Amino acid sequence: MLDILYLDDHLVAINKPSGLLVHRSDIDRHETRFVLQLLRNQLGQRVYPVHRLDKPTSGVLVFALSSEIASQIADQWRERVIDKRYLAIVRGYMPEYVHLDYAMSPPIDKYAKQPVIKPPQEAITDFRLLATVELDVEIDKYPQSRYSLVEAMPKTGRKHQIRRHLKHLSHPIICDARYGKGRHSRYFRDHLNAGRLLLHAWQLHMTHPVTQQPLVFTAPLDNVWWSLVQRFQWQAQLPELLAATLPEDNKERTSV
Repeated sequence: MLDILYLDDHLVAINKPSGLLVHRSDIDRHETRFVLQLLRNQLGQRVYPVHRLDKPTSGVLVFALSSEIASQIADQWRERVIDKRYLAIVRGYMPEYVHLDYAMSPPIDKYAKQPVIKPPQEAITDFRLLATVELDVEIDKYPQSRYSLVEAMPKTGRKHQIRRHLKHLSHPIICDARYGKGRHSRYFRDHLNAGRLLLHAWQLHMTHPVTQQPLVFTAPLDNVWWSLVQRFQWQAQLPELLAATLPEDNKERTSV
């Protein structure tokens, strides 16, 4: 069963688990389980995607329950009035704040018979440092290894935008198989029981397309994330943010 964060007659928000595709795709031709299908079966009605999350990314994912509502929500995306916030654990110590305006070409489709290189598109992301940790272990070329917990706030919606922007800043996300650093990812997988991409869409702000009321959806952290937060002792530094993202076995459900 998918974790439903919000449901009414017009839209539904879920907490997508890591490792699940939103819909059928050439990314993984052998995959047989998709959010779109699972949610349709769970609700007993058709659902309409209005945005995406990468397969390894977890967090808030919104669907409309009719094509008309999907169109209205899509207008909000185009007008850039929907606010998305992500948590990421990255290599190194990030600056306190980074505003990155760095255009990117769409990733090349490796499945295309004749791949096309498209021109760069505007891509803007704000990053805020939340916490840091230094591990007394030599993974790369230094005797200690440093990591940061950051909040990413994309202002545009390019494919892999946050992952590529953090790579550009030389602070790749841990366990990012495409843009990350293999040595650090393997250490987290083998020694910290964290083998998933450490990127989580923790909160989404939007306007209800019918009532025009503000909506805020918050997705709890999964157990992999929460175990790292505890191990790195970040919960004391971030009480308000983490109180809203505790796994469900650590708090009671609160309504949106």
